Amino acid sequence: MIGLNCPFCGKFDSKVIDSRPTDEGQAIRRRRECNECQKRFTTYEKIEEIPLIVIKKSGNREPFNRNKVMNGVIRACEKRPVPLKAIEHLVDDIEKQLQNEMEKEVQTEKIGNMVMDQLKDLDEVAYVRFASVYREFKDLNTFMEELTKILKEKKSHLDNSS
Repeated sequence: MIGLNCPFCGKFDSKVIDSRPTDEGQAIRRRRECNECQKRFTTYEKIEEIPLIVIKKSGNREPFNRNKVMNGVIRACEKRPVPLKAIEHLVDDIEKQLQNEMEKEVQTEKIGNMVMDQLKDLDEVAYVRFASVYREFKDLNTFMEELTKILKEKKSHLDNSS
């Protein structure tokens, strides 16, 4: 039997009690139960992909970390009516787009713009929050310029749909 360390007691012996594909079919979700403490936990089995390297603003390179993107979006959506499932879908979509481009390296700017594009449609307040940190708004005028741009886009969209 193959096991994983239990996140609760650290023992290696667990059993799979349920297995099913994720919504996107890109991974297998497994519910496991520790044979030692009987607590349950979830693991995911995914196809190993070519690692994606992120080029930071400083020029440093580091492996793509999905959790960093997820945490940034969660912070932007804090106290907003955005379900976690929608956030997970947004991050899944960005990760899938990056993998499908088959590039081995990507600038942080590109990832940030992808997040902002999707957040704009998901929740405008979360979009502005993310943009204010990502674009490093220095003052109120920069912040207001971004809000004005959003309002113009929204008005244009409403005018075209009428």
